[in-house]
Amino acid sequence: MKQTSKLHSTTILSVRRDGRLAMGGDGQVTMGENVVKQKARKIRRLYNEKILAGFAGSTADALSLFSRFEQKLEEYHGNLSRAVVELAKDWRTDRALRHLEALLLVADDKNTYLVSGNGDVIEPDDGMVAIGSGGPYALAAARALAKHTSLKPAEIVREAMLLAGQICIFTNDQITVEEL
Repeated sequence: MKQTSKLHSTTILSVRRDGRLAMGGDGQVTMGENVVKQKARKIRRLYNEKILAGFAGSTADALSLFSRFEQKLEEYHGNLSRAVVELAKDWRTDRALRHLEALLLVADDKNTYLVSGNGDVIEPDDGMVAIGSGGPYALAAARALAKHTSLKPAEIVREAMLLAGQICIFTNDQITVEEL
């Protein structure tokens, strides 16, 4: 059986509640059937630490997208909405970018967006969104926690990510949480 070098997905979760935002990601990186890293950092602070960005998918592709996204943020002076729309346009139309296998989750103090290579720019209705293989589990847990507790966004993210890590084999309990 041929071993693939494709890096498997991850879990990134963003929760906005009561004027606060938290984004979390797990630390696991897998290659084929093997865990190759436990404590990867998949969330970054960008544009003078005013924007959070997380990625799921191929690490090399995600790093290329981070670089392009940072350029767009600089070009549009930190205007997140404009930067994500322009990145999505480039991603959809640029021959090299079209083949990248990653998703970005980006947020500032007012907006949250999921950006994909199909040209999708999606803003969640309820302030919560997740990407990656454990994303559906983390999102379901976050929605339940938000509905039935008074936890702060960072606490919701941490607990939901830990629950996702118990279900998704590509998600671990080495959680990084950033807040705005």
